[in-house]
Amino acid sequence: MPEEPCQCSDCQRFYKEHDRLIREFPTFNQQQELNWTSIQSFRTLCSKVTSELQRQLSERESNEDINISPEDKHISDMEITEALDELESVNAYLYSIEALMERIFDIKISKNIESKFKEIANELAPDPLNVDRLILNRLFHQTPDFPDKNNIT
Repeated sequence: MPEEPCQCSDCQRFYKEHDRLIREFPTFNQQQELNWTSIQSFRTLCSKVTSELQRQLSERESNEDINISPEDKHISDMEITEALDELESVNAYLYSIEALMERIFDIKISKNIESKFKEIANELAPDPLNVDRLILNRLFHQTPDFPDKNNIT
């Protein structure tokens, strides 16, 4: 018997985003680029936050915390130090993923196989606003704009 997918709000948000990414980037090449961009943006953001936290900690250690903004004052030195340790690990992992992604970029596939990717993407993540899908959803699930026929007065 197949296991039901989790219905918690976090998982539902994940499923929705997962399907959107498949719909919007349905080819092998688009997925390569999407993942590369995602890793690079994550690395850029983590590196910038790491630099900013290091700067902030350095200023505090040199007693120049007069210039610390009110938003930064609520972060303790211990919290910054722990975050820096964690972010260094994250950055190391992201570099490793980047090295693996470079290998994925060496792989090229034909247009025929790209077409297969698009076909399978449509099966995996059909457009939720497709009229046929909306009709089916209404048949299977009660929605606010489709009242339960047993409760009609």
